[in-house]
Amino acid sequence: QVQLVESGGGLVQAGGSLRLSCAASGRTFSRYVMGWFRQAPGKEREFVAAISWSSGSTNYADSVKGRITISRDNTKNMVYLQMDSLKPEDTAVYYCAARTRGMSNGAHEYNYWGQGTQVTVSS
Repeated sequence: QVQLVESGGGLVQAGGSLRLSCAASGRTFSRYVMGWFRQAPGKEREFVAAISWSSGSTNYADSVKGRITISRDNTKNMVYLQMDSLKPEDTAVYYCAARTRGMSNGAHEYNYWGQGTQVTVSS
């Protein structure tokens, strides 16, 4: 099992940057594919980015490509989401998630979830 705790959210102006962090517990963190999802008010949870256990493979939603970078540090049990050139439409609660199998963009395929961190981008 793994427990996930997100941090780093906040209020930022459009064009600004934020770096989200996700701290994971558990000795087998390096075996998990890690993902970031987000959910805006009144909308379904949507995929943002995912990274393989070795960091050798990453996937991004088309809406964030070129602006957002996912990374991980298995020595620290940490996953990061560097968000640049933020837009008001990036406003959402951002969730860190983990799954034990291969890369996936589907929220329903992730086994473990954090509680989320709010990101608000003002125009």
